[in-house]
Amino acid sequence: MRTLTIANSTQLENVIRTIERGEEAAAGGEAHLEQQLASTRAIVDAVRVRGDAAVAEFTQKFDGVALDPGEFEVEREEIDAAFGKVDRNLVGALERALENIRVFHARELRQSWEETSADGTILGRRITPLERVGVYVPGATAFYPSSVLMNIVPASVAGVEEIIMVSPPSFNGMIHPLVLAAAKIAGATRVFRVGGAQSIAAMAYGTGTIPAVPKITGPGNIYVTLAKRLVSSVCAIDMEAGPSEVVVLADAKANPREVAAEMLAQAEHNPDSVAILVTPSAELPVEVEAVIEEELRLLERAETIRESLASFGTVYVVPGLDDAIRLTNVLAPEHLSIQVEDPMAVFEQIRNAGAVMLGGGTPVAVTDYYAGPNHILPTGRRARFSSPLSAEDFRKVINYVSYSKERLQRDADDIMRLATSEKLTAHARAVEIRK
Repeated sequence: MRTLTIANSTQLENVIRTIERGEEAAAGGEAHLEQQLASTRAIVDAVRVRGDAAVAEFTQKFDGVALDPGEFEVEREEIDAAFGKVDRNLVGALERALENIRVFHARELRQSWEETSADGTILGRRITPLERVGVYVPGATAFYPSSVLMNIVPASVAGVEEIIMVSPPSFNGMIHPLVLAAAKIAGATRVFRVGGAQSIAAMAYGTGTIPAVPKITGPGNIYVTLAKRLVSSVCAIDMEAGPSEVVVLADAKANPREVAAEMLAQAEHNPDSVAILVTPSAELPVEVEAVIEEELRLLERAETIRESLASFGTVYVVPGLDDAIRLTNVLAPEHLSIQVEDPMAVFEQIRNAGAVMLGGGTPVAVTDYYAGPNHILPTGRRARFSSPLSAEDFRKVINYVSYSKERLQRDADDIMRLATSEKLTAHARAVEIRK
């Protein structure tokens, strides 16, 4: 884990410019990304052209599982059997988490509206759910029932009628029983044991077996993310998810063990996960690193954590708390843990973050699993302009107008002037003939 000590405002400006220009990326990263993009495009194009046959081919190649198209879909009996194998206490935890997520996302929903003026003109907005969506649940190296809930519950709250779930067959040629149990609890309409870029292409274009959907959500590896980018011209996507990340903004009063816990928890996701500490305290990083070394002796994924922290773990020691806040807003993290004397006062100055945990007593894990907010969040500084997945992401808006004759007569000249100024005379004429 590297430490950058920023002694003055000039150095801070230099660090900020480096971050904004993306110069933190590893050398050769762009060339590697182009190779990955080319590989992903080949998969997507093959599925678009050859459908189920290509999906089966890539499932055999990448997952080591031979499936006929008729075996892609997980039958309801298989889902019920998987549900029956899961510990009842764990099922109860999933059900309670689901309810928290449902209640939180139900508060997000906007209402349709209509307004009729005295002259009879009607202006309105109708909000309707998407008819069908596809959700991707990763599962190549670990199993994520929480991602099932975070994808499906908001779609269900939004009123989506058909929810298609895909996930890799990486558990003995099947989807892990816990993931299937979560799909049953959350209300997936259909489940397919296919994953990777091929499953994204299948949901975007449709195959003989897997239906096409107008929107795809859910995180995945770089090939899933690039596939989502490639198909976004034919269906909507939620976002391009990058490596998981956390910034801990902490002062000298922070508990080093609680700071270290958040960095370790984020780093255990993958070797490319990002864990950052921003602090005005020169002593805190030393204490945090000591705790990290102590905790690593206890954790199952210690090697992954070490690799992540060695590659992407960073400590920024800044002159003051205001500098820490400014740098955090530039970093625009997926997860932000504010561990300072007055977390709410600092939070008032935060503009860019996917999810914020206030105080050392609030671990990121409470939002990852249970509290209710969605854990599918913008990464890679996208929190500057993007938001967490919400129920509204599964709905769309139709604007409608019914102009009265009186209102058209009143507004016609203005409309015609504007249309004529853009040299769109047919627009102006369409109004003129109604005068």
